[in-house]
Amino acid sequence: MSQKAQKPTLTGQRIKTRKRDEKEKYDPTNFRDQIVAGLNEADLDLEQASKFLIQAGGKLDFRRYAEALFDILITGGILAPGGTIVTDNNAVASKLCIFNTEENLDSMRNVTQLFERMIRQYKYLEKSLDDEMKKIIMFMKGFTDIQRKRLTIAVYLFISSGLSTPSCLTQITNEHLVKDYIALDFAKSFFSVWLQEKDFTALISILKKAEIDGKLLELIPSNKRTIDTFEAYFNEADLTPVVEFQRNQYTRTATRELKSKLKKLLENEVTPPELIMAARDCTEKHNLKDAEVCPIVWGSLMKSVEWNKKEDLLAEQALRHIKIYAVVLQAFATSPQVELMLLQKIQEYCYDNMSFMKLFQKIIMLLYKTDVVAEDTIIGWYKVGHSQKGKNVFLAQMEKMVIWLENAEEESSDEEDEED
Repeated sequence: MSQKAQKPTLTGQRIKTRKRDEKEKYDPTNFRDQIVAGLNEADLDLEQASKFLIQAGGKLDFRRYAEALFDILITGGILAPGGTIVTDNNAVASKLCIFNTEENLDSMRNVTQLFERMIRQYKYLEKSLDDEMKKIIMFMKGFTDIQRKRLTIAVYLFISSGLSTPSCLTQITNEHLVKDYIALDFAKSFFSVWLQEKDFTALISILKKAEIDGKLLELIPSNKRTIDTFEAYFNEADLTPVVEFQRNQYTRTATRELKSKLKKLLENEVTPPELIMAARDCTEKHNLKDAEVCPIVWGSLMKSVEWNKKEDLLAEQALRHIKIYAVVLQAFATSPQVELMLLQKIQEYCYDNMSFMKLFQKIIMLLYKTDVVAEDTIIGWYKVGHSQKGKNVFLAQMEKMVIWLENAEEESSDEEDEED
C-alpha cells in the first residue's frame, strides 16, 4: 500500500518588519496642531511665519499633508466635506489665514506671499494648491459672505501671479453654487477685483483657459436665466465690458441658430409667410433686433440657390428669386437704419461675388418697387452711406436712378405745395 507524498512547505527565516519601515499612521489632526501652533506663535509676523513654514517643511511631511496645510492657510483649520471647519478636541484656529485677512488687495497680497515663498521652496506643492483651489471653491456654500469675498480676492491673486491655474474657476458653474446665487456673486466680485488692476482682455484670456467664457449665462439659476437678467445684474455692478462680451456671445449663438433654421426652411421651399413666422419665433426667443436679423435673412436667401454661370440667365434667376422673398426682407427692414444696413450688405455681397457686380442697380430697383427700401434711404446710401467695397462701380451704376429719385421727390414736393 503506497503512502501519500507529503506536500512541499515553505521554510525559511521569518523577517520581522523594522519599525522604521512601518508606514506612519495618517494623522492630519496632529499635523494641524503643529502648524497652527507655529503660525500663532509668529503672532501675525509674516516674515516669522514664512521662516516657520519653510523650516517645518523639512520636518513635517508637506507632500502627504498638503491638503491639510492649504486648508489651514486658507481657512484657519482643516475642512470637513461640505466646507465646515473641523473643531474636534478643542482645536485652535490659525490667526494667520486668508479668512482672517482684511478685505483689500494689499493685505491679501502680503498673505499670499507666504504661499509663494513656500511653493518656491517646495515645488511639489504647486499641483496640491491647484487641487485645493478646486475643492475650496466647491465648498463655498459652507462659508460666510465675508469669507467668500476674502477667498475671491485670494483666487484673483493666485491666478494672476501664476501660483494657481485658471482651471479652479470651472467649479463655479456647479449647480449647488448656481442655484443659491453663490456662483453669480463670486463671478461679480472676481471680475470687479480683476478689472481694478488688469484689463478686460486678460480676464477673457483667463476665462477661455478655464473654458467658461461661453458659459457665463449658466451662472444664473435656470429659472431666471435670461440675457436681460444677466445684463441687469452686471450693469448694476458697473461691469459694462462683461455685459458687452456676453451680449456678443449670446448674439453669435442666436444668429447661428437663426441661420441654421433659415437654411433648413429654404431647402424645404417654404412659403415667405412661413419663413417670416419661423424667423420671428427665433428672434423673439433670443431677443434679437431687426438690425441683426435683416442682413442674416439676405445672406440666407442668397446662399440657398445654386446660381447660373451665364450672365443673362443669372440676372433673370436672381431677380425672380429676390422678388419671391422680398416680402421677407420687408418684414425685417423696419427702419431707415436697417434699410441702409441692408443696402450695404447687398453692396458687399455683389462685390464679393463678381458675377453679381452688374446686377446691383437692378436688385436695388426691385427692392425699391417692392417697398423694402425707401427712396430717402437709397439717396442717403449714395451720398454718404455706401461701403468702400467697389464704391466707384456701384455709384456709377446708381447715378441715374438717384437723379430720377431726387427729381421724383422734388416733383412730389411741388405738387404738395400747389395743393396747399
